Amino acid sequence: MLEVRDLRVSYGAAPAVAGASLDVEAGGLVVVVGPNGAGKTTLINAIAGLHRPDAGTLRIAGASLLDMPAHRYCDHGVALVPEGRRLFTGLSVRENLELGGYRAAARAVRVRTMEEVCTIFPVLKERLAAQAGTLSGGQQQMLAIARALMARPKLLLLDEPSLGLAPAIVLELFRVIREVNAGGVAVLLVEQNVAAALDIARRAYVLEEGRIVAEGEPRELTSQPHIQRAYLGLN
Repeated sequence: MLEVRDLRVSYGAAPAVAGASLDVEAGGLVVVVGPNGAGKTTLINAIAGLHRPDAGTLRIAGASLLDMPAHRYCDHGVALVPEGRRLFTGLSVRENLELGGYRAAARAVRVRTMEEVCTIFPVLKERLAAQAGTLSGGQQQMLAIARALMARPKLLLLDEPSLGLAPAIVLELFRVIREVNAGGVAVLLVEQNVAAALDIARRAYVLEEGRIVAEGEPRELTSQPHIQRAYLGLN
């Protein structure tokens, strides 16, 4: 579904992603893990169209995303939940959700999609009239994911969704991500909580200094001493 080949992204003369390649199959659940500064956010922002790559190819369902303006990515089924959520905190929960379904195809089924996301996130149904800024951190993250789902994406990009959340909320969040994926939405997850991310992933990539240094099924990666020491705290 998503094909990324030799993607190179820089900030001026400073390279941030140096030739990364990865794949996400239709309905797949893939994670990218790595230390701070590895280039994870830059990578996912480039895939979302927020940062133009210097070189490489980026395709979804065979169509080159790099041949179109960033605002058209959503038309090809790509939706991003950015780091920090970036909600419209002065608007209500309902209004934030409605903004997520702005595309014509999504607007046509917005009522049904609203019902679906409220089933996935019952806490949002209870607070549709509340201002988004009054929600807890965990509830705001749920709203950010629900807003992205309102676009009815084929591929959901998640950038550090567990950042700053309590452990119990993180467990619930990852359960929801698994549920969304089970409903047929492919997921590409960038995450620092390596243990939780690998627990739900079907395939994983390790990014260090802008390069993919390891990839495979989570079980394969967690058996490697380097991954155990660097990311899982195991000797």
